[in-house]
Amino acid sequence: MIRRLLLIALVAPLFACGTALVGSSPLGRTQLRLFPATEMDAMGIQAFEQMKQELPQSRDQRVVRFVTCVARAVTAEARGPTAPSGWEIKVFQDESANAFALPGGKIGVYTGLLEVATDASQLATVIGHEVAHVLAQHGNERASTTFVTQSGMQVIQSLSGPESAMRNQAMAVLGLGAQVGVLLPFSRAQEREADLMGLDLMAAAGFEPRASVALWQNMSRAGGAGPPEFLSTHPSSESRIQELHKRIPAANALYARALESGKRPRCN
Repeated sequence: MIRRLLLIALVAPLFACGTALVGSSPLGRTQLRLFPATEMDAMGIQAFEQMKQELPQSRDQRVVRFVTCVARAVTAEARGPTAPSGWEIKVFQDESANAFALPGGKIGVYTGLLEVATDASQLATVIGHEVAHVLAQHGNERASTTFVTQSGMQVIQSLSGPESAMRNQAMAVLGLGAQVGVLLPFSRAQEREADLMGLDLMAAAGFEPRASVALWQNMSRAGGAGPPEFLSTHPSSESRIQELHKRIPAANALYARALESGKRPRCN
C-alpha cells in the first residue's frame, strides 16, 4: 500500500494540472495535496489496524464509555466533504498522555491522557484538535510536502528500503510519529488550524469552550522537566493559549446555540 502511494505521488505531477494539486484548508490557507483521499484513508485504516494488534485496549468499560461518549459528540459535528462517513473509536491502555485521529475515520485515545484531560470538555478539546487535523487534510499536506522536498531518486530508493522504515515514515506522516519514534511534527500553521477548528467542534457539540485553555495549561504543568508525549508533536505555548482566548467569544456563540438545541453531552 505504501509503495502504491509513493508511486502515485511520483507520477502524478507528470499528468496532473498543477492547479488541481493545490487547494484551500477549511480556514482558507493554501495547501498542496498530491494524494487521492482514498489512498490517505487506506493508509489511516492500515495504520490503525496495526496499532490495534500491537497495543492493549482498555478493559475498563467505564473509561471506554466515557471516551466514546465524548468522541461521538465531537465527531457528530465533523461535517463536510472531507469528513469520514463514520468513526471507529478505541481506548488504548497506555500511560502516555496521547491521542490521535487518522484519515479513514479512526480515533485512538490513550488512558494516560485522562490524567491530564480531567473532564469531558477537556477531553473534547483534544479529540476536536485531532479530528480537525483529519478534516483539514493535514496528513495529505505533510505527505505532499515531504514528497516535493525530496528528490525522485530518494523516493525510489525508499521503495526498495526496509519495510519497517517505510512503515515508520508513513505513520509519522499521519501524525503517529511519537508512537514509532520518528519525530515529524505538524507545522505551526497546521497546529493553529487544528486548535481553532477543534475548539469550534467541541463548542458546537455542547462542551465548555473555556476548558480548552485549562487543558493546555494542564498539559504544560504535566510536563515537569519535559513535555508529555502528546506535546512532543503538539507543542504548547503561551501564543497558542492566547489564540484560543481570542477565539473563545465566537466559540461561546456556538456553545450557546448547542445548548439551545438540546446538545448537552452526558459523558461521565
